[in-house]
Amino acid sequence: MKLLLDENLSDRIIFQIVDLYPGSVHVKTLALTNTDDVVIWEYAKDNDFVIVSKDSDFHQRSILYGHPPKFIYLRIGNCLTSKIVQTMRDNFDIINQFGDSDVESILILSS
Repeated sequence: MKLLLDENLSDRIIFQIVDLYPGSVHVKTLALTNTDDVVIWEYAKDNDFVIVSKDSDFHQRSILYGHPPKFIYLRIGNCLTSKIVQTMRDNFDIINQFGDSDVESILILSS
C-alpha cells in the first residue's frame, strides 16, 4: 500500500516507514505543498495512494465522496515525528486490513 502524506506531517516520516509502505511519498516530493485539498485528493485517486493527514477537511471529503482514495486520519494532536512514525509502524496490520477492505473509506488512528 502506498501512502501519500499531507503537508501537515513531516516529510522525514517517509524514510522511516517506506520499508513497510513501499512507494509512499510526501506531498512535498510531488511539489503539491500549498495545494488545494481537491488537487491532492485527485492525485491520490489517480495514482492509487492512501492519504494520511491530520486535516479534518480530508475526513469530511472522505465521508462525502467515499473512496477512492482511502484516508487515514491521524487524530493524535501535536506530537513528535517519532510518535507518528511509531503509530504508523504499530498499526501496520490494521492499516493493511483497511487498505484491503472494499467497504471502508476512513481509518482513524489516535493515541
